[in-house]
Amino acid sequence: MDAEARRKMTLDLLRASEKPLSAGTLAARFHVSRQIIVGDVALLRAAGEDILATPRGYIIGQTATGLLRRVVCRHGAEEIGAELNAIVDQGCTALDVVVEHPLYGQLTGPLRISNRYDVAQFLKRVAHSHAHPLSDLTGGIHLHTLSCPDEAAYERVLQALRELRVLLED
Repeated sequence: MDAEARRKMTLDLLRASEKPLSAGTLAARFHVSRQIIVGDVALLRAAGEDILATPRGYIIGQTATGLLRRVVCRHGAEEIGAELNAIVDQGCTALDVVVEHPLYGQLTGPLRISNRYDVAQFLKRVAHSHAHPLSDLTGGIHLHTLSCPDEAAYERVLQALRELRVLLED
């Protein structure tokens, strides 16, 4: 299979999948290295495809449903799980994490974490990688874009984050 056909099939698989597909999974399917898939995805993005890299793999960008809100939090790496569980336990999805870097400006990492299983998988990746959370760059200060089913769910998130003492307010 040539590279162009592989990229087209990769895009078709991503469009058909309801869950993220990892570069390793795609590499095994096409009998190529993970780096080949990473390059293919970069070329697809350069061609205008809306492909997001999440902690669990690649997905096609989707318009979030529900109410979109942002929260500002401050905490250390040891509180990531409690913070994310507080969000998903209220029925909301943490779409991303955003930090303001002094050199690069706004840095955004897509998350799309919507349940405790997603939180556990994310924490497992944090534990097994040598990477640091984006919030380490900003003394723990970061934002999350949330997708919530309604205003009541958002208010519950705010209350839960206040109780954890991680919500940064005026």
